[in-house]
Amino acid sequence: MRIVDIREVTKPIASSIRNSYIDFSKMTTSLVAVVTDVIRDGRPVVGYGFNSNGRYGQGGLIRERFRDRIINADPGSLLNETETNFDPHRIWDAMMSNEKPGGHGERSVAVGTIDMAIWDAVAKIEGKPLFRHLADIHGREANPRVFVYAAGGYYFPGKDHSSLRAEMRSYLDRGYNVVKMKIGGVTIDEDRARIEAVLDEIGNEAQLAVDANGRFDLETGIGYAKMLREYPLFWYEEIGDPLDYALQAAMAEFYDAPMATGENLFSHQDARNLLRYGGMRPDRDYLQFDCALSYGLVEYLRTLDVIKAAGWSSRRCIPHGGHQMSLNIAAGLDLGGNESYPDLFQPYGGFPDGVHVEDGHITMPDLPGIGFEGKSDLASVMKELAE
Repeated sequence: MRIVDIREVTKPIASSIRNSYIDFSKMTTSLVAVVTDVIRDGRPVVGYGFNSNGRYGQGGLIRERFRDRIINADPGSLLNETETNFDPHRIWDAMMSNEKPGGHGERSVAVGTIDMAIWDAVAKIEGKPLFRHLADIHGREANPRVFVYAAGGYYFPGKDHSSLRAEMRSYLDRGYNVVKMKIGGVTIDEDRARIEAVLDEIGNEAQLAVDANGRFDLETGIGYAKMLREYPLFWYEEIGDPLDYALQAAMAEFYDAPMATGENLFSHQDARNLLRYGGMRPDRDYLQFDCALSYGLVEYLRTLDVIKAAGWSSRRCIPHGGHQMSLNIAAGLDLGGNESYPDLFQPYGGFPDGVHVEDGHITMPDLPGIGFEGKSDLASVMKELAE
């Protein structure tokens, strides 16, 4: 049993949308296929992965560093103890050999992308959906019903309040009961008007979350907090620089309602520092660590250990990224839910064909692996890379 090839292609996910910090006009993602010599249904098992939006494709790091460490490793060293499957933890160790600690940067995205494909292959070899495999190996009961919220509300050329309202209405029509919009890309008065337009549209049918994408300094973050606390928001997200724990801690003095952050922290050490120094409150706040950006599920399991040790419930984790990998983790390891992009970053966002949102939740289908093959537009792109 061995991994015979790891293939990467950099794909565009460009769009005219922007948040408070970046536009997506040149955004890319890495798509990876891990090809094995294990045969199922007459064909080699192939695991697939890709990195989340907001970070660019990682082709250089994947091809020049991490791929060859796996391919050149002793095949037996990458297997589990019974030699019946690959061991993602041992493969992770092989990828990270000769890497210094700290300085996570872009390498965490490259490793996370390959790690996703490894777990996809492992679950396919087991003949199970990944979420059921995760529940089994961790002694849990899988829960296929997962909370999802609709992420949108980006700034877009010519997008007025009526367009914003129509977008949010479309999410409600598709079954969502929590929606999210961007703030911080215009003046505070303009954002107030945008927020009020959305709240007027959704009424008591849904809740609204807002996301500053790390744009604010402390003074601006406080100014927004004083404005936002007038409204019944689901959360106030990523207020300042993700590594400015003092700013995040200070915000709790001005904003009593839920806050959320963590999508741009890339290791369990970063997560531990956030919980130690960021003033996050386990009774109301949310953690958004994204395995695809932070060294993959192997590292995410360490992060969950850190969260537990700090007295937090895994239910306070609602990952960033809107991908099926985090959906599987949520269903298998009892997270609080997952982000969703109903219309954006296709074909990588969204759910398998036939999966619909009902009362803010989806039910995971029983598809082998992560379930990518159940999404026809994504499956065709992946198959092209594998073959």
